[in-house]
Amino acid sequence: MPVRLGLAANRLHHATADAALFRWLRASGAGIRELGIELHAVGRTHDAIAAAGLLDGHAGLKRYPYGRDGGLMKLVAEVVGMEGDARTLDGAIYLIDPVDPSSIFPEAAALKRQCVIHGKPFLSTVASARDWIENERVLAGLAPDPGADALHAFEAQTLALIAHDAMKPQMLAFAAAHYEALSRFARRVATGTTGQRLNEMAWSRGWPQDTPWVHRFHSGPMGGDAQIADLVLERQCQRAVFFEDPHVARQHEADIQLLERAVTTVTDDAMCITSPVVAARWMDAVGRRARWRAA
Repeated sequence: MPVRLGLAANRLHHATADAALFRWLRASGAGIRELGIELHAVGRTHDAIAAAGLLDGHAGLKRYPYGRDGGLMKLVAEVVGMEGDARTLDGAIYLIDPVDPSSIFPEAAALKRQCVIHGKPFLSTVASARDWIENERVLAGLAPDPGADALHAFEAQTLALIAHDAMKPQMLAFAAAHYEALSRFARRVATGTTGQRLNEMAWSRGWPQDTPWVHRFHSGPMGGDAQIADLVLERQCQRAVFFEDPHVARQHEADIQLLERAVTTVTDDAMCITSPVVAARWMDAVGRRARWRAA
């Protein structure tokens, strides 16, 4: 059964010939066709793709109603699952314009939340959508795309590792399981308590005791998310693994949204993974790609 992804892009991202939606499709169109991915696209997004002719002949491009007619709400329901496999999406790409008011509409927030709850990818930037297609190609046994090599140049990247309180055990387990791969990054950063626990884990694995494995910023409620958001905006942090707990109210919600909006502001340069299931699949692809390159 083909992978099915919901697809929406705010107006900014398909308004010109070089807009974000089209940059992504030019980079990933071949992979979409190779994998037979179905893109269930909300009205204007579908119409923009059709007008640009970037997926001509691809039977997997499906049209949904306009957003104002419930198209995005239908994507939310299908991420949860409707009427068995026939109406179940495997994740969603939503290229967000952070200053477009529709990016904070209930259906937009619900789309992300349901992806997190159900362990499905929520891809909100060109970089994350491009990287996801490449990872799925590798997991399907296809040769790595040299055009995606820069995305996997971890030795030149900074990785943020962030987790809400209920998700800290999952973050520690993830980091321990993939310690060697995560150690490839030029730099790792984290918010307060998560950073301390990650350092303790790394020291127990042999990392030099006098050197932190992650650079610790303030705790989230004290502004750590905002500090990391500034790194993202300055293009000094390219990836974030942010294990969110969608079931609890968060007193520092505005700070969390700030980090998320920073990622979407630099859409070609930053990406965020929001669930342990998606993060583990990313690491699987990273390992396979590295072995392929080394062979």
